[in-house]
Amino acid sequence: MKERLFSIVTDSGCDMPKAYYAAHGVELVSLGFTMDNVNYEGESGEKISEQDFYAKLRAGSMPTTYQVTAEQARTHIEPLLRAGNDVLVLTFSSGLSGTSGSFSVACRDLAKEYPERKIRVVDTLCASMGQGLLLDYVIRKADEGASLNDTANYAETIKLQICHHFTVDNLFHLKRGGRVSGATAIIGSMLKIKPIMHVNDEGKLKAIGKAMGRKKALTRLVENMEAVADMTENDPIFISHGDCIDDVEYVKGLIAEKFPKNPITIHYIGSVIGTHSGCGTLAIFHKGTHR
Repeated sequence: MKERLFSIVTDSGCDMPKAYYAAHGVELVSLGFTMDNVNYEGESGEKISEQDFYAKLRAGSMPTTYQVTAEQARTHIEPLLRAGNDVLVLTFSSGLSGTSGSFSVACRDLAKEYPERKIRVVDTLCASMGQGLLLDYVIRKADEGASLNDTANYAETIKLQICHHFTVDNLFHLKRGGRVSGATAIIGSMLKIKPIMHVNDEGKLKAIGKAMGRKKALTRLVENMEAVADMTENDPIFISHGDCIDDVEYVKGLIAEKFPKNPITIHYIGSVIGTHSGCGTLAIFHKGTHR
């Protein structure tokens, strides 16, 4: 491994384990949310485990999220510039949050104040561990000794090959976020219709199919994955979930049959994204020919 030539900054939309960022020297900016009149995460909110978050969600709590602000982004990036480091920023999809815009504003102002430093912002157009997967590829590139510009260009080149396949168990969380209509949520829930969704090239959630029942929906995710997968044996596969580990084990088994040599990483969907997707959401992320 060569010496990394710049600092990497991202936000918690990645949904990666906290230890991952520390292990790879990544500066993390936390998104936040409010639940039961308490502020969580962000810069100064209370901490909460994923298990406790989903327990509260099941008990009826209705959280609301807030994006990273430009000032918050600045407090994480400026010390790196002041220390003499160039900076690459990977942001949560602009199709789902204003966080990317906040980073861009902060970096534009900082570029004027630190003209000797290089700063690149990449709108990943990814979400959850899809953003985490792109981050993982970027870290590998940077640790090979690639320059900031080469690494940023690499991220721009492959980001639309980061495929997101997911289904939700409860349509009403998507309804709250304006992703489906109230009528669709009611009828779908009554008929046990499960949407098959992905994140498109604009970084937005898009329904691309439906299945009658949970098991069929989970199986369809793996079928869709197989149809577009473009991976070597060293390419990782990520699975994130809204506290539904039994379903994760089922999907993991299906994937292992199709891709037995690819490493699989599993983690919770974080609280901010989980606010909008709900309990029982399951998502698969991998490198493919296209989304």
